[in-house]
Amino acid sequence: MRTPLLSLVMWLLGATVALCGTAVYMELGTGLPRNGGEKNYLEFIYRRPRLLVTCIYAMYAVLTGWQAASCSVFGEYALHALDPTRPPSPMTARLAGVACITFALLLHGTALKAGLRLQNSLGIFKVFILVGIAFSGLASLFGVPGFKLDNPPRNFEWDKMWEGSLEGGANAFVTGLFNVIWCFIGYSNANYALAEVRDPVRTIKRAAPLAMLSVTLVYMLVNVAYYAVVDKDEILGSGRIVAALYFGRLWGVNAERIVSFIIALSTLGNIMAVLFTHGRVVQELGREGVLPFSSFFASSKPFSAPFAGLFEQWLITSTLVALIPPGDAYLFMLSLSSYPLALINMFVSGGLLFIHAPERLLPKRFRALRASYDWVPPFRAWTSVVLFFFLSNVFLVFVPLKPPARGFKVYDDLPYWLHVLVAWLISFGGIAYWYVWCVWLPKRGGYVLVRDWVRDDDGSTRRVVRKVISSSTSQD
Repeated sequence: MRTPLLSLVMWLLGATVALCGTAVYMELGTGLPRNGGEKNYLEFIYRRPRLLVTCIYAMYAVLTGWQAASCSVFGEYALHALDPTRPPSPMTARLAGVACITFALLLHGTALKAGLRLQNSLGIFKVFILVGIAFSGLASLFGVPGFKLDNPPRNFEWDKMWEGSLEGGANAFVTGLFNVIWCFIGYSNANYALAEVRDPVRTIKRAAPLAMLSVTLVYMLVNVAYYAVVDKDEILGSGRIVAALYFGRLWGVNAERIVSFIIALSTLGNIMAVLFTHGRVVQELGREGVLPFSSFFASSKPFSAPFAGLFEQWLITSTLVALIPPGDAYLFMLSLSSYPLALINMFVSGGLLFIHAPERLLPKRFRALRASYDWVPPFRAWTSVVLFFFLSNVFLVFVPLKPPARGFKVYDDLPYWLHVLVAWLISFGGIAYWYVWCVWLPKRGGYVLVRDWVRDDDGSTRRVVRKVISSSTSQD
């Protein structure tokens, strides 16, 4: 987005998609207040073939490097703090990113309580940083002493606001939207651990809308602040270090260095939070018996932490950070994380839309299926909101298949469709794994897989997959 006004419109559109997603996940979370998030909702909606969506989801959980893009950002800001006058070498930035996630792995994997305290503290710290950027930018815009620039940019003059163009067509639009939505991606994180929340239905109904509206307001003000202080062309050429340039413009190189260090710490908090969340997801898949070597992934030994799940996430993320070409690293890793989420959200919201559909619109053979869900959640999103979220994700899933317009390249060295291909290969890998694990091996071994509910020592319940010898085999 080369136009300031269109850039702000893009952020508003991304926030709208995220707010609709929040409503969808509020309904599903209040209706199924258990740990697991999307996995629970996909299993609830898509019940046949048995365990198919579980296997596909497991492949995404295991093979997607969710923290890779943030590791790239950490490396750039950490090295910019050391020397703001020179861009860091790609190899050094990669090593810094790998060092960051290695620190998160060791802390969460060996001292879980200390890791969670640091993670939560850095999360609060990040909010203060964003609020500080927002208010300092507004102060500069209104000429407050100490914030006023001698030569402010002209981004908000009418002719400048429209100067530029939306290049690349629909593919470029989706690329920008992925970048925006990624900033709001935490709207569904609470659903991963709802069983551990006191009064989850009441909490999510109150906290989720308030959090999303607050974050939306802060992000919009931050973008206004950037355009109030930094010239549009500098923003376009800054890559991911626009916040450092922002403070450098206000208070000089020393401020730029300090703020780069602060933002690197904030990014560390995000990496720790995502690593812990998805490490726990991998552990839960192991506890259910879905993954190969399930006992290894299910274990909390020796430090009472999900070290195996954390290590698996560290391995995938570090590999991506090390192997992706430098110029394409951040965008490819972000797209490789965002595209599978759009794919999952499309199926989640599509299933919920089917449950919402009026009976008169459904063919007779589907009415009994819809009735079998017996869906009466404490919170119900408007059907129009669910429809908008579904169509948004359909757009995000299929438009990247369209070649970009002439003159626009999604990546410098990689084909524009590579992240789409990888995501679909992961899906097909999940289907292949399901066939081998749930169909081929049981036929060869004379057993069937069944799922049972079990109650843990803390009173929470979970489902486990176990083998049962089939009746024909036992008779032989």
